[in-house]
Amino acid sequence: MESIVYELEGTLLKDPDPFSYFMLVAFEASGLIRFALLLLLWPVIRLLDMLSMDDAGLKLMVFVATVGLRVSEIESVSRAVLPKFYMDDIDMEAWKVFSSYDKRVVVTKTPRIMVERFVKEHLRADEVIGSELVVNRFGFATGLVNGDIASISMRITKLFVDEEPTLGLGRATSSFQLFSLCKEQMHPPFITNQNLHDHRLLRPLPVIFHDGRLVKRPTPSTALLILLWMPLGILLATIRIVVSLMLPMQAISYMSRLFGGKIIVKGKPPSPVSGSSSGVLFVCTHRTLLDPVVLSTVLIRKIPAVTYSLSRLSEILSPIPTVRLTRVREVDAEKIKRELAKGDLVVCPEGTTCREPFLLRFSGLFAELTDRIVPVAMNYRVGFFHATTARGWKALDPIFFFMNPRPVYEVTFLNQLPAEATCSSGKSPHDVANYVQRILAATLGFECTNFTRKDKYKVLAGNDGTVSCTSFVDQVKKVVSTFKPFFQ
Repeated sequence: MESIVYELEGTLLKDPDPFSYFMLVAFEASGLIRFALLLLLWPVIRLLDMLSMDDAGLKLMVFVATVGLRVSEIESVSRAVLPKFYMDDIDMEAWKVFSSYDKRVVVTKTPRIMVERFVKEHLRADEVIGSELVVNRFGFATGLVNGDIASISMRITKLFVDEEPTLGLGRATSSFQLFSLCKEQMHPPFITNQNLHDHRLLRPLPVIFHDGRLVKRPTPSTALLILLWMPLGILLATIRIVVSLMLPMQAISYMSRLFGGKIIVKGKPPSPVSGSSSGVLFVCTHRTLLDPVVLSTVLIRKIPAVTYSLSRLSEILSPIPTVRLTRVREVDAEKIKRELAKGDLVVCPEGTTCREPFLLRFSGLFAELTDRIVPVAMNYRVGFFHATTARGWKALDPIFFFMNPRPVYEVTFLNQLPAEATCSSGKSPHDVANYVQRILAATLGFECTNFTRKDKYKVLAGNDGTVSCTSFVDQVKKVVSTFKPFFQ
């Protein structure tokens, strides 16, 4: 069996410096104060690296980023947040070499808990060797680690006591003593003859679901920019929200441009229903909680939105009517029919948001209830903060969206489904839902999947994503707990 030992930082990942990943742990597991403190210590960490004391610099990063945190929070960030940023930094030429071996061992200088899930699930590694976080009996990280670079090198030796690794890949300046163990050695940059589109090439498992508020990996310069923007972003979000609530819907799209926002509309929206005919069912892709609100803004009328699982406080604050579903098929069908009898309605049959260019499985319920179906492809672009969350408080999603300097929403209206593409022609609701999913995916350049809401929340939050109907007092408590990490 051919085996390979691979250094993660600077080899499989392009960036040899793990600082930005500790910044992500600090921000997502704790808050702004820890995030800012670690950034303030960056010059000290760099100085230690320049003095060839990189092990001391690494331990300082680990201590500041993790001390006092519950290990479950660190695990949650490692599961839901870090994989996306690791994947974006993968050196695909290095991956081609790595994936061609039978046994794959990854060596990292960061704590194993931060990288193990990503390299085993997405890169299909067999073993991960790194330091271990020291956790006290109450489940809190002490900020210390068991194992320095020398001890990690010894563990590599013990792993291959019976056989030599076939190949060792790492930087020429690597601190790990792994090259002396291997029959062959390679250093970046890597040049291979394999084409990325070769069907024989084993590809990394894509990151479809991920969480966290930061859009960009917080390198020192990016992190400084985020900290400087934060006060202005909060002020800007407040102004945008207040102005949008005060103005009539006809003026919102024009005023959004004055504050840096933009709504791009493609296709021709249908005219409002008239007379006694039933309303149009707008079937939208689900990118953020604002999808139905933006659609109503474009159509210049308040269109009720079906919600699968929305907090009571979010319903109260919503500028458009909402219709809560019960997840009991017969009851929900009657509710949707009643709303369509009154006029137009918006539904997002994915049941939850997805950030990546994938569409989740569409529920076929909408196809059973009407033949007047207009697919709408929704998408958005932001620069600093994501407007969705699985682990945090969803009522803050619109605030984070409006905190971005230039948020952009794209709304593409497709033609109403012809009668032969609906259930009235004898097609099953499942077939109609799949057809709508395919044409929306083709419009956006996305891929269709069979994943559901439960799949997403199982990966990101360890639950099924159902929001309980808590009291207003409980909602206030959750607001307090949301901002509490900012003061840790």
